[in-house]
Parts: sequence; C-alpha cells; structure tokens
Amino acid sequence: MADSNISVQGYIKHHLTDLTVGEGFWAVNLGSLGWSLILGSLFIISFAWVGRKATTGVPGKFQCLVEMIIEFVGNSVKEAFHVKDKLIAPIALTIFMWIFLMNLMKLVPVDWFPTVAGLAGMAFNSGAMPEYAADYSFLERVMAHPWSYLTIAPTTDLNITMGMALGVFILILGYSIYYKGLGGFAKELSFTPFNHWSLVPFNLVLELVTLLAKPLSLGLRLFGNLYAGEVIFILIALVGLAQLPLHFAWAVFHILVILLQAFIFMMLTIVYLSMAAEKH
Repeated sequence: MADSNISVQGYIKHHLTDLTVGEGFWAVNLGSLGWSLILGSLFIISFAWVGRKATTGVPGKFQCLVEMIIEFVGNSVKEAFHVKDKLIAPIALTIFMWIFLMNLMKLVPVDWFPTVAGLAGMAFNSGAMPEYAADYSFLERVMAHPWSYLTIAPTTDLNITMGMALGVFILILGYSIYYKGLGGFAKELSFTPFNHWSLVPFNLVLELVTLLAKPLSLGLRLFGNLYAGEVIFILIALVGLAQLPLHFAWAVFHILVILLQAFIFMMLTIVYLSMAAEKH
C-alpha cells in the first residue's frame, strides 16, 4: 500500500478496476483482454513448438510436461465423451491450459504489475499525465497513472469468464444441431422430459432454462472463485512489509484452486458437449 493518502477503500477499488476504453456495451477492459490474448498466444506457440521439436528419443523436461498434460486431458475426454469426434480433445486442452494460465497470473503480488505499468506509463506517456495532488508521494503518483489500472488476472473479470462461457454455449448449440439435426434438437427441447404434445410449452420452458443455466453457471463459478481469491490477495497486501510470507502461504493453497477451477471448467464443457452429441 502506498501511504496514508490512499484509503483502504481506494486501494481495493484500484486493484479491482481495469483500464477501460469506450463506454457502455462497447467498453473494452484493456488489461483483461490484452493478457488473455497474450496468454492464449503463449499456449499456442509453446505447444506448437513442442509438437514440431518432439522426438521419439528421451524427451526434454518441457516436452515431457506437455505430453503429460495432453495425456491427462485425453484420458479425461475418453472417460466423459462417448462419441467419436476429432475436435473435442483440442477444445478441452485449449480450455484447460488457457484458464490455467490466466488463473496463474493471480499469484503475482498485487502491487508489482500496477507499479511497473504505472512507471512505464510515466516514462512513455508523459504527454497524458493525470493531475496529482500537491502532497502525493512519487509512489502515489505512479499508482494514480491510468496504466497502473491494467488488470493482470483476466479470470477476475466477469466479461472474460462469461465470454468463455458464451463460447461453450455456442459449441453446445453447434454440437446439438450437428449430431441430432435441427429437427432432432427441436424435438429434444419440445418432448423432454414429458413425451406428450400437450406438455410441449412446459418442456420448452424447462429445457431452455436448463440450457441457459449451463453457460451461466460456468462463467459465474469461475469468476466467483477467482475474484474472491483476488480480494484476499489484496487484503493481504494491506499489511505492508509482512505481506510476502502471508502471500506465499495463500498462494500455495491457491494453486489448488487455480488447477481445480481450470479442470472443472474443462470437464463440465466436455460433459455438456457429450450430452449435446448423444442422440438418446
């Protein structure tokens, strides 16, 4: 925490606010979107590099790690998805690794990146400097710069988690129509669970609520768990110099949360797509 000129409420709000461009529906959270794209590109490039450099001999450590991850995801797909489909395994791998990498950014101490970003903003964006109070210290000036508001943990942004959930929802609709046909999908919504024409309106309401609840629960579960963890990291940072031991202790425990949330999102996606693909 900078010093007494920054209130506790202002400090917490600072770390939970992303640098935004635009207004209303067209507003873009630059930190969340930027880091999600960077981490997604890092996953693609690193795994593609391992794929091209893979050898049948003794694998290197990174190749061994990648092979273990691919085998783990492949086994998870085999256990939960019972229809032959070449796309499901890459989808599951992408979801698991992308969410894991985004979650992993939460382990960076909350003041580190905002301070670096604020310093960079002061160095390279001096023409757009905000007005500072006369009694602001140098660190407070750094933290008041707009660049210091760039968020480093994308999954603490509801827009990112719900955006991924929306992508899963589109996949569910696509798999349902591809494997069952448009008529078969419509029939499933209309005649499940009660196979009688007089109960079609009731079935539609029930099935549509169930269908919409899947992506909604996916996005909210991931956001809720990661947002709560981020708040605790921020509260730990308020204790000052004693924060590092507490941060390390909470980070060790939070590694389990990071892995578990990525795994849950991946497994539920596989299960939902399996339900969409199975005609019965």
